[in-house]
Amino acid sequence: MGQVLAEIDQALAEWLAGQHVFFVATAPRADSGHLNCSPKGGDTFRVLGPHEIAYLDLTGSGIESIAHIQENQRIVLMFCAFTGPPKIIRIHGRASVVYPDDPRYQALSSQFVPIPGARLIVHVDVTRVSQSCGFGVPLMDFRSDRDALQKWASQRTSAELIEYRRKKNAASIDGLPGYRG
Repeated sequence: MGQVLAEIDQALAEWLAGQHVFFVATAPRADSGHLNCSPKGGDTFRVLGPHEIAYLDLTGSGIESIAHIQENQRIVLMFCAFTGPPKIIRIHGRASVVYPDDPRYQALSSQFVPIPGARLIVHVDVTRVSQSCGFGVPLMDFRSDRDALQKWASQRTSAELIEYRRKKNAASIDGLPGYRG
């Protein structure tokens, strides 16, 4: 049976930090728009307080989550226990996109280890935290993080990454404005 939690307490924050993957879901306002669910991994998630989280967004081929957040701020993150006792945590909230030129960026970025290809930070004011059983989630062993994205980004100059984002991240698949850097 699922339950709503009052906040992200220290024990939950530690459990969240120990997960190797999480999923981000967003949606546009338009009924005809495409919903999006993106996997995230590596050392990119932080609990900043009982009702505040952030994740480091890395350069990729798409920009759906960012476009949706910029349009309507709605977001949910899901974490699943693939080892240990079964558990699923969902964190709902109102998100904002924090670009490197935003005054908040420096303080937020200090929470993360620098990762090549980082393009921005997604900051979330948490409005709901829930837990469900996770009995249907398989047990899986973690081997390692992939390093392909960091290798790819490390082989590009800042100007090349900017140009890539201008070409590949300018708009969502529904034509919503994407990366503005």
